[in-house]
Amino acid sequence: MKELKMKAKEDLRIRKGHCWIFSNELETVDTSIPAGTLVRVMDSDDKVLGTGFFNPHSLISVRLLQRGDEPLPKDFIYQNLDAAYSFRKQFGLRKYGRMCYGEADFLPGLVIDKYGDYLVIDILTAGMEAFKEDIIKAAEKIFKPKGIMFKNNNPFRTLENLPLEDTITGEVPAETEIEENGIKYLVPLNGGQKTGFYFDQRENREFLKPFFKEKIVLDLYSYIGSFGITAALNGATAVWGVDSSAPAVEYANKNVALNGLKSDTCLYHKDDAERMLSAMVKEELPQQPDMVLLDPPAFVKNRKNLPQAVNLYVKLNRMALEGLKSGGLLATSTCSHHITREIFVDIIKQAAAKANKRVVMIELRGQAKDHPVLLGMPETEYLHFALLQVR
Repeated sequence: MKELKMKAKEDLRIRKGHCWIFSNELETVDTSIPAGTLVRVMDSDDKVLGTGFFNPHSLISVRLLQRGDEPLPKDFIYQNLDAAYSFRKQFGLRKYGRMCYGEADFLPGLVIDKYGDYLVIDILTAGMEAFKEDIIKAAEKIFKPKGIMFKNNNPFRTLENLPLEDTITGEVPAETEIEENGIKYLVPLNGGQKTGFYFDQRENREFLKPFFKEKIVLDLYSYIGSFGITAALNGATAVWGVDSSAPAVEYANKNVALNGLKSDTCLYHKDDAERMLSAMVKEELPQQPDMVLLDPPAFVKNRKNLPQAVNLYVKLNRMALEGLKSGGLLATSTCSHHITREIFVDIIKQAAAKANKRVVMIELRGQAKDHPVLLGMPETEYLHFALLQVR
């Protein structure tokens, strides 16, 4: 096994639990080593730090799989994936949910979502791509799916010099029905956002149930309607949902009907979220919402555009708070690891100040338990959620 050496004093972050070694932290980057090769990483005193995947073409040169000098088990894919599933089963997650969350499950660059009899897998790194056959064998043994879709369209694959091409093993339908928190959803596996559904907000949707009673709810960036339908089924008097994607809106309205709701109670349409917030601030909507659900996409693609993205998040939250009267509620989120919890809270503070509103935070939350946060690696914590009330 090839050995790579870190520069002096560059190993402190790794010893504290981080799994990524950047190219500028290595003494040399051997470009003759093929991407995805297993390597052993040494510190500047030639002590073994661990074993990981190497990619000479990526800013993240090594993604550690195992620490110390013990040899990596030949069946490490199966062992770690089986342990990841056992972890989820503690919380009763067997049929639907995220069954593997990359570095947090010690399988960097591997994401697996389970939709009943079907798996949707994202492989984001050259190392995991090299073990694709092992992943298939392990997944088939552990989950016994009818089919596996490799949804290989994530931009991160481009950074690893990997092709953007979906593949299917077995049979996978274009859509499937799932259940979350007692609510049914028809999910687009082919062509939907991410793997098809956002399991990371499961516990936040459940948390909000008591707050929906007798509320007029504006559901922005609604995707296929999971937040708004939860509201309509838990006492909201009216739900208006908005998304810029016509296919997403179509699925949202299908899910309204699937759960026995009527369009005069819960209705989705294609529109721009900022335009709706502007209309809300000007009181131009048919009825003034007294609760806003704001779950925008990850505007932060990289650290360079963080300031621009923060300004946009501040703007959206400021407009929502401006349009809410005293007692109104705002459930707001961000979903990029570049937005830390501290930055997220500061976004809310700035928005409240610019809206000239007194705002209290009812609760500050994060991602669901099937998206565990690995201590020592802050990048695994990416979802921040807050419920606010205008006072």
